[in-house]
Amino acid sequence: MGAVTGSLREELLQRSNNHASSTNCWQAISDGVGWHEPTPSHCWLAGSRTVSVVIPARQVGYCLRTVLDALEVQHHRYRFEVIVVDDASTDDTARIASSHRVVDRFVSLPRRMGAATARNVGTALAGGETVLYLDGDVVVPPHVITDIAARATDTTLLVGFQHHLAYEDHFRDPALLARVPRLEFDTRVVWRPPAGRRLPYTGITLDKPLDGRPLDGTRDFIDLGHGRRYYDWDLPRMVASAVLAAPRSAVLEIGGFDSEFDRIGRAMADTYLGACLIAAGLLVIPLRQAVGFHLDPPDAPQQWQHKTATLPRTVALFQSLLDRPAPQGRTEGFIADMSTLLQHCKEGP
Repeated sequence: MGAVTGSLREELLQRSNNHASSTNCWQAISDGVGWHEPTPSHCWLAGSRTVSVVIPARQVGYCLRTVLDALEVQHHRYRFEVIVVDDASTDDTARIASSHRVVDRFVSLPRRMGAATARNVGTALAGGETVLYLDGDVVVPPHVITDIAARATDTTLLVGFQHHLAYEDHFRDPALLARVPRLEFDTRVVWRPPAGRRLPYTGITLDKPLDGRPLDGTRDFIDLGHGRRYYDWDLPRMVASAVLAAPRSAVLEIGGFDSEFDRIGRAMADTYLGACLIAAGLLVIPLRQAVGFHLDPPDAPQQWQHKTATLPRTVALFQSLLDRPAPQGRTEGFIADMSTLLQHCKEGP
């Protein structure tokens, strides 16, 4: 990773995101498989990296079995591990996770601590070179693990996407999950913000409606390097932890996800993680084929209202952290903190 010397904000201005050489090089040796194409199980690059799937789980008993079933039928030919960290759920999340055959390790936090802490615990336990952060309500197609294992490196963040399904829809018609998730249902791909309303991230106000295309309009995020923006979007904001693959060593080095975001709201922890990893020299590269179905919970409107209400606080925290030194050299402290926390966690069935 690149040397980090100034504030996080200053470091982001120095970092390019021109990943063309990385994707072109991969395509040159991939036996004709395009960067954005599903990777066949026989692709020789599939064994390039070991993968650990880390799933933070909180009140996802309504869909977790479906999420884990999708991992069990991945066509990846090599072993990958699945770690589920339960954030003190009161439904049957723990029972489902601890009894599912695909789960290699299950941990329950001693009290509700937030998704950031759950991901950090999973990262500490992970044995893979690459960690795939997967939300406990996201169902991925069978090629996704192979897509990531074949493309991951020590210097890249691989970003997937999500197609939301309303709770009523995916329970009324389970056949929906047999379809191919659609990329354009992710707001990083098709974005239609309102006019005349202050946008939450940058504070800008659009004077007319916009038919935005963040992914296409930035050439797969290349044009977001050096701190540039696409209206309300910048490069860190493209890093969403619903489907996100990162080198474990890099996440340890910057101290993992900042749990303070979960204490004041439900957003921006992944954005801050992205900013820290970008400052450390990692490239953010989308995988257009890695789209999962996000299975909304029964109380999705209430959860969205809470997230929206707390967004100003989490954005303010993010902005304040940008003015601090970019984190580095935190591996030893991170492992020590997680080891201490694990002493208070329940593991296994």
